[in-house]
Amino acid sequence: MSDNSIVSVSRKTKETDIELSFGFIPGEITVDTGLPFFDHMLSQLAKHSGSSLILKAKGDLEVDAHHTIEDTGILLGEAVDQALFDKTGIKRFASIQLPLDETLVEVALDISGRSFLTYNVQIGPDAMSLGTPGFDPQLAEEFLRAFATSAKVTLHINLKYGKNIHHILEAVFKGVAVCFKEALEKKGDQIPSTKGIL
Repeated sequence: MSDNSIVSVSRKTKETDIELSFGFIPGEITVDTGLPFFDHMLSQLAKHSGSSLILKAKGDLEVDAHHTIEDTGILLGEAVDQALFDKTGIKRFASIQLPLDETLVEVALDISGRSFLTYNVQIGPDAMSLGTPGFDPQLAEEFLRAFATSAKVTLHINLKYGKNIHHILEAVFKGVAVCFKEALEKKGDQIPSTKGIL
């Protein structure tokens, strides 16, 4: 990973048109997906991982938010993977129990080069959407699955307890962010794997 690396990527389909710039260095955070709550979550992800993120997404929100949210996860994951091109000396593993008021979320991350998501966050199918236009809370899992797959990382996310859906999802995004910041700390000059590659 280069400390000066800013990655710019884009994705255009019949359903979405997304452009973003991302880097694991503090900087500008500007997010516009047409979904204010999702913008808030992505901004939290960038802020608490110590990253910069400029993202503009246009999607078929009149159909459903699913395409915009999933494609944003795919593209942001691709940018993270590119920004992680050199993993020499990183800590690699991180985990946290992150509180937010009445909520406690557990997140564990392995920058492994292998894509996997375990998401144990139970939100009922009748949960109200957040923001206007609405963000369906269950789509957080779709974003994180697309993100973990494209970023080639292993993520385990468990809700220990919580009631407020906003708090639960914000704790999830902040937990992922803090784990990235910790896992990318420099701890030596070797690839942290017996294989010699991640």
